Amino acid sequence: MDDPIEVRRGFVVPARELHWRFSRASGPGGQGVNTTDSRVELSFDLAASPSVPDDLRDRALSRLANRLVDGVLTVVASEHRSQLRNREAARGRLAALLGEATAAAPRTRRPTRPTRGSQRRRLDAKNRRGQIKKLRGRPDE
Repeated sequence: MDDPIEVRRGFVVPARELHWRFSRASGPGGQGVNTTDSRVELSFDLAASPSVPDDLRDRALSRLANRLVDGVLTVVASEHRSQLRNREAARGRLAALLGEATAAAPRTRRPTRPTRGSQRRRLDAKNRRGQIKKLRGRPDE
């Protein structure tokens, strides 16, 4: 679990910058639920991390502004009964969050016009549909 988290090429979060906290998870688990600290909180100081490139940091801080507390991103995992699996889940969630937050914005759509052929096909289909509906009427009309 002391491996760095690779978010994307050129952006790796070293293990020394991750802060783990463990507590008792709620929910099912039998007698062991009251004795094992299986709930995991993984915190990463995004604002002060030297391993995040400046352009990616600015993008992530603006996109994750509602999830940050003093520049620290915290992810919680408690769905598994074992602490190890919850640690893996938290690592995966953190990597996914940072990956989405640092992704480049999608390209802006360039408006295009329909081709003459597509317009013709559309009108022909409308005409055929209209003829089908016209045939549904009474024969004497």
